[in-house]
Amino acid sequence: MDRIFAKLLYMLEKKLDTVLVTIIADQGSAPRGAGSQMLVGSEGRILGTIGGGAVEGKADAMARQLLTEQRSCCHLFQLHAAAKENIGMVCGGDVQVQFQYIPGNSDTWTTLAGKLLEMTSARQSGWLALKTDGSAPSLLSSNGEAVLGDPVSGALSKEGWKPQQSRDVFCLPLPIGERAILFGGGHCAQALAPLLHTVGFRVTVFDEREEYACRKNFPTAEHILVGDYTKLSNYLQFSPEDYIVIMTNGHSYDLEVQDQVLRGPFAYVGVIGSRKKTAAVNQKLRERGVPAEAIAKVHTPIGTAIKAVTPEEIGISIAGELIYTRALRREAAGITVSGCPMH
Repeated sequence: MDRIFAKLLYMLEKKLDTVLVTIIADQGSAPRGAGSQMLVGSEGRILGTIGGGAVEGKADAMARQLLTEQRSCCHLFQLHAAAKENIGMVCGGDVQVQFQYIPGNSDTWTTLAGKLLEMTSARQSGWLALKTDGSAPSLLSSNGEAVLGDPVSGALSKEGWKPQQSRDVFCLPLPIGERAILFGGGHCAQALAPLLHTVGFRVTVFDEREEYACRKNFPTAEHILVGDYTKLSNYLQFSPEDYIVIMTNGHSYDLEVQDQVLRGPFAYVGVIGSRKKTAAVNQKLRERGVPAEAIAKVHTPIGTAIKAVTPEEIGISIAGELIYTRALRREAAGITVSGCPMH
């Protein structure tokens, strides 16, 4: 969402009309779920995706037509062979799509886009409330109070941070993003960090060496910290949503970091290294009194089993495991991103 709204703000500054295309409901199997968005201009899709294929092609054409008509609408795409409007996709589900026409001279949308980007940059929770009739949107705080635009009563339930729809309003949570903390700034971390940034993780890099923990090596990282591996609480507070990757420049440092992070909350902990190293480190962790259930949750050897060798391959392997873990956690929380994932 933040990349789309950054591009939207650019288009508004250029006084160019656009259409914001949003899946507001999905049923059954579909390429993308509710909340997926793309931005369309006079030449077609600018940024984002609602699933590709025929549904996206049809939505792109419809958005360009709505640009010429200067209006908004909603449309149901049926993705099965027996559908009244057969678009050539047989995923087996339906998606309801909102097409929001945005005039290039709209002060309302310019102000809202700027405020939304300000909130996401500050990692401030909130909601984008889109009116299904195409009227002016609202920006809501985390508890549903209006930050910009009209108040939206009854639009939010207690279902957590996932897209929610009432009769005439569709609410999207602002993308705060999960944090990935990389302990160690070596070659593998340098290959991994930009991959994680691309798929929506907020990357923090921690190393004791200034020449490794620097902006030159990690241009996409949100935070870069230089500090003592034995005193992590001086620099960081861990949360249950943190994804922790441990690949320091020494086994003893890996041990020190694990000893600290495994005593607190986390979503994921992965450690680079061989099975022999893992067995030795785990024995020392048990001797130090680290709970056995915490040790058992560690992903080591880290990453998906793709026989990765180079730092770039290892980065892809680790990124894949984090994406999979995040997807499982989102599903457990009732958040469905896609009805027909790749695997």
